[in-house]
Amino acid sequence: MVTLRNETGAGYSVTTMLKQSFCHLPGVGQRSEHALWASGIDSWSALADPAAIKLAPRRRDTLKRQIDESAHHLDAGHAGYFGNALPSDQVWRLFPEFRDSIAYLDIETTGLSGMSDQITTIALYDGRQVRHYVNGQNLDDFPRDVQDYKVIVSYNGKCFDVPFMRCYFGIQLDQAHIDLRYVLKSLGYRGGLKGCERQLGMSRGELDGVDGFFAVLLWHEYQRHGDVRALETLLAYNIQDVLNLETLMVKAYNAKLNDTPFGGRLTLPAPPVMSNPFQADAATIARLTGQPNWDYGRTIAFGSISPSFP
Repeated sequence: MVTLRNETGAGYSVTTMLKQSFCHLPGVGQRSEHALWASGIDSWSALADPAAIKLAPRRRDTLKRQIDESAHHLDAGHAGYFGNALPSDQVWRLFPEFRDSIAYLDIETTGLSGMSDQITTIALYDGRQVRHYVNGQNLDDFPRDVQDYKVIVSYNGKCFDVPFMRCYFGIQLDQAHIDLRYVLKSLGYRGGLKGCERQLGMSRGELDGVDGFFAVLLWHEYQRHGDVRALETLLAYNIQDVLNLETLMVKAYNAKLNDTPFGGRLTLPAPPVMSNPFQADAATIARLTGQPNWDYGRTIAFGSISPSFP
């Protein structure tokens, strides 16, 4: 949990964006929330001082009771409560409070059809360590390991990764979920994960230009020829996705704060740079991208197929 400034009252002594939030409460929309902020009720703790707020006693007591319940869920670490209660475009607000229990997730597959394709690799990063899972090795460990986390952060995971994993493993994955595709889109960033990274000044070095279709080729290269360099390049690509998700999450969180009265005051520092435990093989990348019909194959494989799940 991130300590930003001290407050007193009602058992909530640390202010983050979640503790400035009221739009998760029944009957409080974002317009009402802005009105509360403008009236001086800009945090949960502000409700602890009846003399400091101008609300009808009944309304104040209702809000106080609801916020006490929110504080209870927060103290108990119930991220799912806030994931369900916050409007879908405001789930980003729970990030700092649950940062110690976040799984940045990304999967690679043999294609885009949930009916017939398989997961090849999964990368999971929690801000401290990287876990990776490989089909035929330890992929079946993932459903157990992901239960250690209360929040999932992904890019397009609501449409692709999570439905694919639910279908593939037969698991719920009911954690609170921040999908950065939608957060970044609301900030004007489009063009896929890599496109958003470039717009935000992030470079992948030797992995620049490698995409999801290339990940499929790498897996087939590994399966057909036992090429360990192809697998390591695939893992480097997959893991770089989740390492970059943390940086994107912090950038997006700070940018979204600017739509509130708290921009600057609650801004988070950039996360430390985590080294990728795998290294892409430049020769493998050059060889595969130099194959005939590379651009045509990428267009056919990913330009006209939409994810499909039962």
